[in-house]
Amino acid sequence: MKKIQVSPSILSADFSKLGDDIKRLEENGADMIHVDVMDGHFVPNLTIGPPVIKSLRKYTKLPFDVHLMIDPVHKYIKDYSDAGADIITFHPEATENITKTIDLIKSLNKKVGISLNPDTKIAAAKDHLDKIDLILIMSVYPGFGGQKFISDVVKKIRDLDQIRKERKLNFKIEIDGGINFETSKIAVEAGVDILVSGTTVFKENNGDLKKNIKTLKQI
Repeated sequence: MKKIQVSPSILSADFSKLGDDIKRLEENGADMIHVDVMDGHFVPNLTIGPPVIKSLRKYTKLPFDVHLMIDPVHKYIKDYSDAGADIITFHPEATENITKTIDLIKSLNKKVGISLNPDTKIAAAKDHLDKIDLILIMSVYPGFGGQKFISDVVKKIRDLDQIRKERKLNFKIEIDGGINFETSKIAVEAGVDILVSGTTVFKENNGDLKKNIKTLKQI
């Protein structure tokens, strides 16, 4: 049985005590911390910038899994790298040159991810799969937490897993959007390695982080 990792989204945390919540996530079995960065332009919401990430860095040794939903993305990559991001994931639609963006992230000694929205085809990333560390499948349209899982993305996960096996590639498949105890099973069976979950981690079982993270890992 493969090891499933959980990357809790702090979008569902208590923003008045983010540092404490991140510390609690580490203590209760999280593998990394998922940070959703939205610009109110590429997606219809605004979240946190580099100064907040920098201030949170001291609360955990876990990797910061930073999902940049900003356009143009290349202008801000160094700022998020300097703030403490360990994995930087971007959308193909937010850059004029995917290869240059990958190279920029790698030049900063960070891991690289490409994110595909529900309606973005694998073709947008297919030529770059040998250069990246993970591919993030969005199972909702990005912008807000708590949305319902879009089941159409399951085929995309299976196809990516097949490509990975055929080409003997090492990228991880991550999923974000509507991930709960039921949908996580579907995602893992299709080939997902990393589950991003906010509402389920922070709200289920009266907010029992340890139980919720453990349950997701044992799917």
